[in-house]
Amino acid sequence: MKFDQPINELVDLLGSSKGVKVGELNYVISSIVWELFRDKYCYAEGNAIVGVLECVKQEFYRRQLAPLEDQKQEENGDL
Repeated sequence: MKFDQPINELVDLLGSSKGVKVGELNYVISSIVWELFRDKYCYAEGNAIVGVLECVKQEFYRRQLAPLEDQKQEENGDL
């Protein structure tokens, strides 16, 4: 896909042996969103971008974090 190479380059820049550089990840995501919205100034477009970010957040939680929580629950028991 046309985005794979630049995405892989960003991932290499953002990741390290010590983990994700979350402040820099925030900066990159924010910069992309702000640049895409810069000349739109339309509520509908901004609302659509918020929807995309919310879906990304939920999918990341569902596929990456929820299984880790389930694993810890099995190891340590429920509340």
